[in-house]
Amino acid sequence: MVIVYGYIGNILRVNLTGEKIRIEHPEDLFYRRYIGGEGFVAYYLLKELKKGIDPLSDKNELIFATGALTGYAIPGTGRNSVGAKSPLTGGFGEAEVGGHWGAELKHAGFDAIIIEGKAKTPVYLWIQDGEVQIKDARHLWGKVTGEVEAIIKEELGDPLIRVAQIGPGGEHLVRYACIINDLRNAAGRSGMGAVMGSKNLKAIAVRGRKRLKVSDKEKLRAKIREFNEVGYKPYRANFEYGTGYGVMEQFAASGNLPTRNFRDGDFKGAKVLDPGVMKDEIGLTMESCYACPIRCKKVVEIGEPWNVDPLYGGPEYESIGAFGSNCGIDDMKAVCKANELCNKYSIDAISAGVSIGFAMECYENGILTDNDTNGMKLNFGNAEAIIQLVEMIAKREGLGDILAEGVKRAAEKLKNGAEKFAMHVKGQEIPMHEPRFKQGLGVGYAISPTGAEHMANMHDTSIANERSIATHSAIGILEPLEVSDLGIKKIRALVYYTNWRNMLNALLVCYFTPWDYIDVPEIVRAVTGWYTSSWELMKVGERVTTMARVFNLREGLTKKDDWLPDRFFKPQTSGALAKTAINPDEFKNAIMNYYKLMGWSEDGIPTQSKLEELEIDWVSQYL
Repeated sequence: MVIVYGYIGNILRVNLTGEKIRIEHPEDLFYRRYIGGEGFVAYYLLKELKKGIDPLSDKNELIFATGALTGYAIPGTGRNSVGAKSPLTGGFGEAEVGGHWGAELKHAGFDAIIIEGKAKTPVYLWIQDGEVQIKDARHLWGKVTGEVEAIIKEELGDPLIRVAQIGPGGEHLVRYACIINDLRNAAGRSGMGAVMGSKNLKAIAVRGRKRLKVSDKEKLRAKIREFNEVGYKPYRANFEYGTGYGVMEQFAASGNLPTRNFRDGDFKGAKVLDPGVMKDEIGLTMESCYACPIRCKKVVEIGEPWNVDPLYGGPEYESIGAFGSNCGIDDMKAVCKANELCNKYSIDAISAGVSIGFAMECYENGILTDNDTNGMKLNFGNAEAIIQLVEMIAKREGLGDILAEGVKRAAEKLKNGAEKFAMHVKGQEIPMHEPRFKQGLGVGYAISPTGAEHMANMHDTSIANERSIATHSAIGILEPLEVSDLGIKKIRALVYYTNWRNMLNALLVCYFTPWDYIDVPEIVRAVTGWYTSSWELMKVGERVTTMARVFNLREGLTKKDDWLPDRFFKPQTSGALAKTAINPDEFKNAIMNYYKLMGWSEDGIPTQSKLEELEIDWVSQYL
């Protein structure tokens, strides 16, 4: 059956081993039940992967997926999802990314791509208006992303082609390698670039001219017009500076700015890392994703002391925190260079920065020595060291080869107490928000199926006062809760909030837009013609979360993996949280309450009745 509204109706399947290409046409109900993005990823990984496969083997699948709104000129919907079994955690792997590639894939005639097998030699895919070719990429292997995009556009003869690709980080199977769209947008978390590299797949180039149909054109136009006239104005700071503006000193003062590998709470250089300073002292321009007026993507250019090419954009808050305060660095130019290298080489900036912070603390505690670093002084605050280490990680040279494995594996290799300094959950490095400050977020880190995750999570400050909860009242969060609260009301809010955000990861709507619990269903109705509601959409998020949980259980992860590093159960060494830590008993109780509210057993296993309620009783065979 051909899908008329919201989807093309085509899923592209490419087997690189046999160079076979086929197109599948799912039924309408499949699209409504799983919506796209993370939903498609969870469905196919559970259905098609065998238990216990090596994530870097040809048995893994790499899935690129769009959503119902992708490709329409709707602000905040220029995104796509990438998923596979994660080489970083051994569990559910998935990341979202902005830019223009996802919309171009839909316009080229496909809702998703499933990549199977492994090519004998490097290849790239060329997808144009429904036609698909597997092309030789041996001349592209080893090149950085900027070179590759230029070569592909030239040899295919179209400057409007959009490219999703890996750099040397993905080729060298750095376990937190990412996939880069349009040179500046990263599907950053859980190591999807390493999976792409393991398949000898260098890039996917897309070009499409297909016009998408919509159910209620006038309603959709009205919603977009409303957004363009008034909706983006509260996001004016993002429009001018991107993420991180005006919060660096505030975060440092509250203890929310990760400092020296999450050890300390006092960072005097926070102001230097503010994007406002970046704009004044370095220069900053902004760009947007597909069809979005919130131009929140930074672009920087620096000559000295490090040449930073504007081709690769600029650092967002997570990159600034990871390479800045987390490594004790108050040099914004060095942070910009480290970010540029991550986009050149296709490396997740969060994991890279946390891995380097881990190495710095190991060095200061004698676990790493000058012999290990080849004479590099790896103290916190050494800006030159972070630049060198990003290069070494991407190329797996020297100490970089160890750090390319992620902090969990690196600590296991180094031993001598290194595990105390490994800041991760399930093997994925912790993002730049302090769980001793936002303690509900800490529970979100612990239970996230991909390992520590800040986006599909609740930030406690968002429901901490009357003004901030006004919007959330639409899903029953009616009163403010303290940021350090771990009671049942906070966990209830966490469940609702994360289920909604996981739905957005299936629908592929950006979090940095004002589309709320009322707007999103209206937009989905206008595009698809479905008579849907916030309630149905939240159930999609719950369905996705539950499928990802079952995938992890099947792969051997248990409730023991739903925990934080010991560091967070002790206070910071200084600053606002010098007397604040997470209470382990309260934290354990909070996790148990999360299980109960999700309809899971005390061991974190979804019950049969919950699976049947969510219409995914078929996944019970994997428990």
